[in-house]
Amino acid sequence: MLRSIATTGRGMRAMVIANAAGAALSMAFSVVGLLSPGLALPGGTDPVTPLADLYAQAYAARALPLGAVLLHQLLISRTGRGLTPLLLVCGAVQVADAAIGAATHNPGMTVGGTALAALHLGLAARLTRSAHGAGSNGVPAAEAA
Repeated sequence: MLRSIATTGRGMRAMVIANAAGAALSMAFSVVGLLSPGLALPGGTDPVTPLADLYAQAYAARALPLGAVLLHQLLISRTGRGLTPLLLVCGAVQVADAAIGAATHNPGMTVGGTALAALHLGLAARLTRSAHGAGSNGVPAAEAA
């Protein structure tokens, strides 16, 4: 996708790069959580329990493959087919992460999830707007070339 948007302007390129960085950051946090689950717990929480370990593993089981697919679509894929629905799924996941962060009084998770949701959903909206008049794959003609 990144290679195919060279002619569409800096704004779209910056959004793609920001989304890729966000996906990589989410993946990195999931690995950190696997190595040290206590870092994901809000301050003052009891020591890490088997349930916290399970949560870290479940988070990584979702974040790593989802992030890898998103990175592939953003940086390697030439067509961008399926990118908008994938961004919507990633955005919904981040909204849920932000809600969980808010419910558990975890400001890092709340802010991070909100920021990543805005990035993913913002790019999905931009792709949807620019897809008017595009081919059936939803990628603007300048991007599909």
